[in-house]
Amino acid sequence: MGITQEISAFAAGLRPEALPPEVMARAQALVLDLVGNIVRARGEAESTPALLAAVKALGLDKGESRVFADDATYSPAGAVLINATLAHSLDFDDTHAVAVVHPGAPVIPAAITAGEMVGASGAEVLAGIVAGYEVALRLALALPAGAHYDRGFHPSATCGAFGAAAAAARVFGLDAARMESALGIALSQCAGSLQFLANGAWTKRFQVGWAGMSGLAAATLAREGFKGAAEAIEGKQGFLRAYAPEPKPERVCQDLGQVWELMATGVKPYPSCRWGHAGIDAALALRAEHGFKAEEIEAVTLGISRAGMLLVGEPAERKANPQNIVDGQFSGPFVIATALSTGQMGWDSYALLKDDGIRAMMQRVRCENDPEIEAEFPANMSGKLTVRARGQDFVRTVIVPKGEPDNFLTEAELRAKFSGLADAVLGPERATALAETIGRMDRLNDISSLLRSPAEAA
Repeated sequence: MGITQEISAFAAGLRPEALPPEVMARAQALVLDLVGNIVRARGEAESTPALLAAVKALGLDKGESRVFADDATYSPAGAVLINATLAHSLDFDDTHAVAVVHPGAPVIPAAITAGEMVGASGAEVLAGIVAGYEVALRLALALPAGAHYDRGFHPSATCGAFGAAAAAARVFGLDAARMESALGIALSQCAGSLQFLANGAWTKRFQVGWAGMSGLAAATLAREGFKGAAEAIEGKQGFLRAYAPEPKPERVCQDLGQVWELMATGVKPYPSCRWGHAGIDAALALRAEHGFKAEEIEAVTLGISRAGMLLVGEPAERKANPQNIVDGQFSGPFVIATALSTGQMGWDSYALLKDDGIRAMMQRVRCENDPEIEAEFPANMSGKLTVRARGQDFVRTVIVPKGEPDNFLTEAELRAKFSGLADAVLGPERATALAETIGRMDRLNDISSLLRSPAEAA
């Protein structure tokens, strides 16, 4: 059995009752985390109006599928595109550190809309989500993601298309052969470029949303009997060999069904690139411990890995002068300056992008590739922060950032994050009702009840 056949059989065969309870529970927690992102981005992400206008212009607003925090209905493709793009628009969604992938944004919306299309139960949708995470993350680990990055690809989008296809196909109840076809069709659609870093483009959000939509399209085509390419993963012109110079195809199915990569997925406590989070943790801890005032801080050094430097540290001049929210999300100087100056780094912190005090502090923050931190990569997205103040250096190293599986958010912290995002859009009462519905997702007879509009939920 080839690699694509093996993982297709695995994904098609997943049954909710056979999954480990902790895997199902974590999948449900990841849904809560992602939906909070979608709700807030629906009202506040600066790219949302253009996205919705394009969806309407393309006729993707004709249908009965739902978007969170939206009274309108859309075609299934339109709903997935919107939900998945919104899920990634705040850069506050889940992250697998070693794979360097945001798996939830493409996978969860594809699974939910597929479930809406066929009236699937919440448990069946959760099984689809697990299948999608395993496919997307194992592909990224086999590339591996670092080499994929070096070629300029965005693995959340490229691998995410396969994950979304697997998730939707599993929710549809496709057999192994049609699951394999769905992955073969996804191969023709997987795309995503890091060139968004050049100007803070919104394409980072869009390409992850498109991955969710293309995955649903692939699964739908396969469901209707459309034939996809064989050996889509390991073939001579397949994904791994075409998208990375020295892939490790055997990694895709390693410990399949025994080790769950979904459980190695972390949740972000801050709405910015994950490479800056260890530094933010350190900045908040040092500030709380020593009570720094901004005027006392002479210089700051954020030590990160080479991969981290690519996204949040270089080029230094641009990172110290962010012009928009995307720039800020990928600016080590901005997130560290904000954490040190204000004692927090939340979505509302981006209102400080033009603040004179934050701008002055950013000029004192330098990012560098630290050998000690490099040694932790790729197992951990670590960081070391050195703050020069009061005539001495204060140093804090964070190996495992808050939110990683070994330092995961508590249930109360997850709910607090959700409330912090959703309350401002839905109001506390509706937001609480939505969170409680997600909390019993595994017992929902029809996933459509999760997608009621705010007006219906009132």
